[in-house]
Amino acid sequence: MSDVLELVEARLRTSLGEPDARAAVTFLGTDRIEVLRFIDGGVVRYATLGMSGQPMTDPAAVIADPLTGPRAELVLSVRAGLADTDKMLRPLAVLAASPQVEGLVVAPGASLDVGEPLWPGAAFTSVLVAASGGLVEDLDLDAPMEPVRFLPLLPMTPNEAAWKRVHGAEALQDRWLQHGTDLRDPLRKGVPLDA
Repeated sequence: MSDVLELVEARLRTSLGEPDARAAVTFLGTDRIEVLRFIDGGVVRYATLGMSGQPMTDPAAVIADPLTGPRAELVLSVRAGLADTDKMLRPLAVLAASPQVEGLVVAPGASLDVGEPLWPGAAFTSVLVAASGGLVEDLDLDAPMEPVRFLPLLPMTPNEAAWKRVHGAEALQDRWLQHGTDLRDPLRKGVPLDA
């Protein structure tokens, strides 16, 4: 596991630069999850480190395979200086621990909810998991292990999350695109969802 995490951290550093801060959270019965913070001009990026140490397994599986199964880390980007987004380190670690704690397989199109604002005053309590391959390239591992995917998280308001449950992730992303929504704005309001 430590070898995988060393490779993952190297990929994050290659793609995002040197982290300027890191925090670690350990939940009872889980491996340690770190959250690294990267500053890129006016954007702050938070990336998890530790989620990919174990493959995610189907909760219905009788025996968890220690090698095969999807692996991922989470990346969230917000505009710097507009809100106290550093307070989301713990909620982000909670989301990264969810495969170990709840047996979730986190994949693009999924919604993850923390049940409270992602940071103080945030209108967002959940995130939409987007497809990997953009900001940080997938990291290939030796067979039979699957690549580590770096999944972007897009904060959602409760209304957006409810609308997404009915209409789907692609429809919500289209709605954001139609309205020119700045998904990195930590102070943004929900996108209009009528009609």
